[in-house]
Amino acid sequence: MTLEFCAPCLFGLEGPLGNELRHMGVENVRGEDGRVYFTGTERDIARVNIKSRFAERILIVVGRAEASTFDALFEGVRAMEWERCIPRTGAFPVKGYSHQSAITSVPALQRCVNRAVADRLGRAYRLERLPETGETYQIQFALARDTATLYIDTSGAGLHKRGWRPAQVEAPIRETLAAALVDIAGYRGRGDFSDPFCGSGTIAIEAALAAKNRAPGIARSFAAEKWRNFDIRWDDARQEARSREFDRNYTIFASDVDEKAVAIARQNAKRAGVEELIRFSVADAARFDRRTDGGILVTNPPYGERMLDIRAAQSLIRDFGRAMKGNPGWRVNIISSDPELEKYYGRRAAKTRKLYNGMIKCNYYMFK
Repeated sequence: MTLEFCAPCLFGLEGPLGNELRHMGVENVRGEDGRVYFTGTERDIARVNIKSRFAERILIVVGRAEASTFDALFEGVRAMEWERCIPRTGAFPVKGYSHQSAITSVPALQRCVNRAVADRLGRAYRLERLPETGETYQIQFALARDTATLYIDTSGAGLHKRGWRPAQVEAPIRETLAAALVDIAGYRGRGDFSDPFCGSGTIAIEAALAAKNRAPGIARSFAAEKWRNFDIRWDDARQEARSREFDRNYTIFASDVDEKAVAIARQNAKRAGVEELIRFSVADAARFDRRTDGGILVTNPPYGERMLDIRAAQSLIRDFGRAMKGNPGWRVNIISSDPELEKYYGRRAAKTRKLYNGMIKCNYYMFK
């Protein structure tokens, strides 16, 4: 069965996610703001959930409907073939959002969608009352400009939750964004890699996972694993992913001035299965001194609005920039919400890219 899918992502990651999906061999890849659509088979549900580094979750697109009124929404949702996805005992909770549309009440929209789906399934299965005692098929709706798109979530917990980071320090970066920073910087497991503001270790761990080509979702579970009416084959997808891992020597460094943060980072790396690939140390980034003939540095320093006050954060970047002048072999990549980072770092970036760290609008500064 051919299905249409939607992979939501952080704003700015549509390009890396689209490229990743094309490399997986899915078809009709098309990006929009904050999401990428594609088509695939039931077995791609497992492959993409397990292997994607940049997607936030994988949704099946059930259909689209005009939704300027509740009546129009009800009829449009009821016309969709929900029985293709949800079995007679399936539970189908509803959640979603409304943006720039005539209908703004999310609870009322949830009730309308739920009634329409229940009506459709009741007729399809000839039941006056649906038991909803089986597996969960989480329905999501996105109402924008009076058009509703209806989805079923295959992932469950967001895909940024790899399963290795229960311990965190203040202001962690999301795993999907960290993986994208590594990818955009061009690190492919060759040469040196460093994060001198490592915090809980997310960027260095994602670099190690990418270097080994280890699927980020290999050790976690997904909502669709409980579904029995799809031919998904999770074991085959995990076995395929493991068969594509590399086993090489890597030089990945992660350091932080906070001893507690480094201890947490080391534990997170151990849970991720990459502790032996990363060299952790307690060190001041303002005194960075690691010579290399060719290395990639990717880091997420304190922004000021989260951890330090703005002046302290800017002073820290100034000192770090001075230290990097004595380490010319590194290609430095910094994500920051400070629009004046280049001024304090002491150099103009060769390239910048707009990204979001959670709800914070940032620039990704790439120094050659």
